[in-house]
Amino acid sequence: MRIAHVSDSHLTNPEGVATSVGTTVALLRAAGHRVVLHCPGPLSGSRRRPGEVPSLPVPTRPYRLALPRPPATPIDVVHVHTTGPLGVAGLRWAAARGVPTVLTWHTDLVAYAAHYPEIPIGTAYAGLRLGLHWRGRDLWALARPGPGRQARLAALGRCLLAHTGVLIAPSTKTATMMAAMAGRTPIVVLPTPVAAPHTDADDRRRLRARLGIPADAPVLLAVGRATPEKNPELLLAAFAQVRRELPAARLVLLGARQHRLAVRRVAHRYGVAGALHLLRPVPRERVGAHYRAADVLAFTSTTDTQGLVLSEAEAHGVPVAMVDTLLAQRPGTGTTRPVAEPSGPAFGALLTRLLTDRELRTTVIEAGRAAVTTWSAPRYLTDLTNLYAKLHPSPR
Repeated sequence: MRIAHVSDSHLTNPEGVATSVGTTVALLRAAGHRVVLHCPGPLSGSRRRPGEVPSLPVPTRPYRLALPRPPATPIDVVHVHTTGPLGVAGLRWAAARGVPTVLTWHTDLVAYAAHYPEIPIGTAYAGLRLGLHWRGRDLWALARPGPGRQARLAALGRCLLAHTGVLIAPSTKTATMMAAMAGRTPIVVLPTPVAAPHTDADDRRRLRARLGIPADAPVLLAVGRATPEKNPELLLAAFAQVRRELPAARLVLLGARQHRLAVRRVAHRYGVAGALHLLRPVPRERVGAHYRAADVLAFTSTTDTQGLVLSEAEAHGVPVAMVDTLLAQRPGTGTTRPVAEPSGPAFGALLTRLLTDRELRTTVIEAGRAAVTTWSAPRYLTDLTNLYAKLHPSPR
């Protein structure tokens, strides 16, 4: 089958959308499908891979901005992952030619609009390009927090789904969130699988030594941005609670590119700055070492649509603690991850239990590994290709 995947997130970006897109494209290509990925690429033509579009880096953001460029080869299915200029162009191109379209909803636009001004700007662009006929008052409402902005974001969601044959939700939480916008567009829950980790027992010793962490110290790990929508203040408040019971505990926050000074100020306020290791993003092949060096993954975000780091940690045998009850269910199973109320004392107590209660740790680790094995890459690939086949029953 000939499939065009479209994403405004370039593959080297260390975040969930790029990881999910890269995993999906690699699995489809390995199965023999002809896949072209349209995503931002370098300005230099000699360095761009097929499908990549010339782009420029966005100041203060880990993103690249690419001008729309439609597919240049015959396509059986268009799979869109983002709602930026490339994603909108992919939807419009497919609609004009009657090509079946799949849209994966990776980002909670309503939650993120409060933290990222580019979300309202992108919403205005997408709405105008998709024919919403917004006027000045609509654009003004988008620029201001409140019910008016949420109403316009919901209108864009309905418009996007009207251009879509099937909506893929990476979690039951996201499917429920999108149900009111979907109308007649069917929703399929299809989480992205995670790769099985390679074994390297020395990673734990080497990384701890490099960071100056004692071999026997309890280590909490958080993977992802340190921006407000990820709730780093709750993480630090809970860590302070853990340190009252376990004074040797350390916290490794991997992926903090922005808001580093603000995080350090909060850490000083809670008295845990000396036990905090604030690390910038690393290439994906180096993330596994940080899981192996950790004892518990602490996940305080309530805005994620899937949280790939949850399954990544479980694949490495690291128990997960979280506060988002709507995202607690493990993919492919009926089991749920340990959840606490979103407060420092409650979440800190859960983290402490997972660090000290051997029986609880064993149970949580075994359930996590079983879920990763159950929701495997072959199962995901089968479900995805069956979905494509229903939209385009006679691939050439």
